[in-house]
Amino acid sequence: MNKTICSYFTHAGNVNPFAANSASPVDFQRRARACADAGFGGMGFSLDDINQLLARHGAAEVNRILDDLDLQQRELEVLLDWFVDGERRQVSDLKRQQLLLAAELIGAHHIKVCSDITGKPWPMDHLIGEFYQLCQQAAAVDTAITIELFPTSNLADLQSGLAVVQGAGCSNGGLLLDIWHMLRGNISLDAIASLPAGIINHVELDDGPLLPGADYITDTIEHRCAPGEGEFPIAKFMAAIAATGYQGLYGVEILSNEFRSLAVEQAAQRAYRGMAHALQLG
Repeated sequence: MNKTICSYFTHAGNVNPFAANSASPVDFQRRARACADAGFGGMGFSLDDINQLLARHGAAEVNRILDDLDLQQRELEVLLDWFVDGERRQVSDLKRQQLLLAAELIGAHHIKVCSDITGKPWPMDHLIGEFYQLCQQAAAVDTAITIELFPTSNLADLQSGLAVVQGAGCSNGGLLLDIWHMLRGNISLDAIASLPAGIINHVELDDGPLLPGADYITDTIEHRCAPGEGEFPIAKFMAAIAATGYQGLYGVEILSNEFRSLAVEQAAQRAYRGMAHALQLG
């Protein structure tokens, strides 16, 4: 089984992650063909993108295109504010419904979620309870929920993420470890290697300069490159992941102005070459 995913912003083209609408301007069939031709086993979609594709093509046609290209690994992103209340929760709940429906329609392996990116602290019992409910809803449509640890959020480290996942105790709930956020968050490789089996349910690769930029968000969306094109200790990161017994999917998420300007075929080829080297895919 091909366990590689071309994450959404790697193939989306000229789309800023913080745009009001993150749907790709690039034709879906062209993107899917580029991912498959590069060697990927699947691809990711933002909520705006999958909503647009389902409205334009319908689920049957979207699945036909993906199936014909053997792009079996599918992911959706990203759900924020799944634990808040008030108006933010109302907006989040609508997106939750749409993501769960899309996951069911295209057979998504998982939905990526983030915690409070404003950094506001939330009681751990509350986060655990809300994560449990989200995982139960996801299980009903046969998908998983993966929390992306983010250095400027309220779930910024392994200890807090582990507490939520273990506290909820859901087999379809786990952590997403992106090498970018691990290194920028000063999370040690030894700590990653010591994680209990089954806690990680997705891994993302990319590369970049060892020294961070002044602004974390700008650094994150403008300075990433394909694995092997930067200074990250990718081999050591992979060894730490392997030490946990992880055998799941790997995505490659590259965000930079330079990468967004590439033709989708070039972007997919560069991303897969880097990933293949990191995963020793021959």
